[in-house]
Amino acid sequence: MAETDLYALLIGINCYYPNRLSDGSSYGHLQGAVSDVEATRAFLKTMRQVPDDRIMQLTSTLDLNTGEPIEPAEQLPTYANIVQNFQALTNRAPAGSQIYIHYSGHGGRTVTNYPQLKGGATGIDEALVPADIGQPDGQYLRDIELGKLLKDMVAKGLIVTVVLDSCHSGGATRGEAEARGIDTIDMTPRPVSDLVGTPEVLSDTWSQINSDNTRGLNSGWLPESRDYVLLAACRPNELAYEYAFNSETRERSGALTHWLLDTLRQQNSSMTYKDLHDRLNGKIRTQFAQQTPMLMGEGDRLVFGNDRTTIQYSIPIISVDAGENTVRLEAGQSTGLRLGAEFAIYPNGTTDFSQTEARLAIVKIKDLGATNSQGELESIPGKRIVEAGDVAVLIAASTNLVKKVRLLAQQQFADEANALQPLAGLLQLNSWVTLVEEEQASHYVVVVNEAGEYAICDHSGMPIPNLRPAIAVDQPNAPQQIVDRLVHLAKYHATEALDNFDKNSPLFGKLQVSWLGKSATYDPVDPIPEIFDPFDDPMNPTIQAGEWIFLKIQNDFSRALNVAVLDLQSDWAIDQAHPADPGQKFVVLDAGKSEVVPFQLSLSEGYTEMVDVTKVFATLDSPNFRWLELPVLDRPIEVAASRSGDPLESLFGAIGGNSPPTRALNAAKYPSREWVTQQVRVRVKAL
Repeated sequence: MAETDLYALLIGINCYYPNRLSDGSSYGHLQGAVSDVEATRAFLKTMRQVPDDRIMQLTSTLDLNTGEPIEPAEQLPTYANIVQNFQALTNRAPAGSQIYIHYSGHGGRTVTNYPQLKGGATGIDEALVPADIGQPDGQYLRDIELGKLLKDMVAKGLIVTVVLDSCHSGGATRGEAEARGIDTIDMTPRPVSDLVGTPEVLSDTWSQINSDNTRGLNSGWLPESRDYVLLAACRPNELAYEYAFNSETRERSGALTHWLLDTLRQQNSSMTYKDLHDRLNGKIRTQFAQQTPMLMGEGDRLVFGNDRTTIQYSIPIISVDAGENTVRLEAGQSTGLRLGAEFAIYPNGTTDFSQTEARLAIVKIKDLGATNSQGELESIPGKRIVEAGDVAVLIAASTNLVKKVRLLAQQQFADEANALQPLAGLLQLNSWVTLVEEEQASHYVVVVNEAGEYAICDHSGMPIPNLRPAIAVDQPNAPQQIVDRLVHLAKYHATEALDNFDKNSPLFGKLQVSWLGKSATYDPVDPIPEIFDPFDDPMNPTIQAGEWIFLKIQNDFSRALNVAVLDLQSDWAIDQAHPADPGQKFVVLDAGKSEVVPFQLSLSEGYTEMVDVTKVFATLDSPNFRWLELPVLDRPIEVAASRSGDPLESLFGAIGGNSPPTRALNAAKYPSREWVTQQVRVRVKAL
């Protein structure tokens, strides 16, 4: 990277002026925020060759004798200095430059200064807490203002990365780790500043940010956006910790900052922000189980780069127990995993999972959870030890879930026997589908029709639609293509059937999903309409291709839920439709809240009608449903880099969950209590 490519603004606050909030609490001094900034500055200078004059820095270091910060006034991270440095950086950096912003300090929540945008006078602003918050005229840097400052950078053509090592609400110190936040909502009246923009300008910008992007508060700080990358230390309902990672110096640093710098020092040229986040997630959650770092924005962008790449979805390793020779993976029952499934583990940042020589180990699932599971390691000689943040891809389904296939002779084609025989051999070698005798029950039936083409039928013998193009028996590699289609269909149908039938789960009935209506004139820059065009038949919603349809997701549970929406299409593709950004796994939906998500549906080429199944998942923990995605099946598929090897376990069968016999048992043994799913259908017709 050339020296001129990267500019930085670093903010670290250990010392907070004495203050009292509306409930009598206060923002206490921190110990590791300034060292975060110093370590980040050293990294930028030595590893990224950023000169001093391109690094702007504001710190507040506690003088133990006076209780005051030691820095001069112009270097303190006051509200005014933070805003002015943001604006100066925007003005100074040339278009196309990389911008890195790092904040370590307290995060807070306060009664809104913008009730017209936050649902009235009781609305809440998420905020960074400047060092002078305790002064009579102290102000928060509110989410609405931060959004405007970042929007100005993006509008100039700057490529922005933001790291927020703080939490929204904290609590008491736990052992040797300290949380960066307080467990209160500050109701203290604060002045409204025009330093970032007038209320009218901020209102317009906030409305634009919300309308430009999908409507889920992923990080809690800002609406989801592809305009910039934001790494937040934790989810909105969690704590961000600082800790003395160096046992000799006892110097504290934020968990996010510590592992961020550790990962960046090992960065390779192909590392994406999604790869970076996977390793952070594993390293941080190993030590602090209730701190889940959040990634928002361009997860497919290369770290400190301009280019994007195709993300290879895989399952992060979130912890390693060397003594027990086990690992914990971020996948579970809610994503279709079953006991006995096997994964291959690769180093973090791997992009080609077809290279078996790169594998570090094999893991077999022994303890199944809702969104994460534990497996036993089988090491590979000569390979390094598996670490948290490494990634895994599924290589074998558990044997009780493999789909059954019959080969049925119909006597309609002269060379039928020779056409079916190669299929028998390939099916016997495949771990996803298995061959059964002609008289046995099966999920799929393969025949050869009178035109000399293979046909895949359902268990009743009816041809499965939309499998295009037809594959003739004399076509090169035809048997392997049919087996690949069978595997694809097994994954698709099992995902469609995936459900949680545990009526004793506290989440049962707490996720409500429905289509509200449609619109032919909706524009994404506009707010969600208050009135929708009704469906002709509400029991069978139908829209024309190109129209918008609006999905309402309601959380009736007492806690926030993590939500992802999959679109199962008639052309046998599965895509994560919300959040759609490749770097996002889910959105956070607060307790008692609802979200309306607009979708514009179209028809694949050559179709006049299709039925889409929209499947909504909600979990208590951090889910990853992207590994359930599948490409379109009904057209020739060009050979490309592997998405994630064999990405899916077969999901056949319903999930049957029994209620725990006592409340004292380990809840992890009853993963059906931690997730829920609902689905709706919509028919799309040609104009």
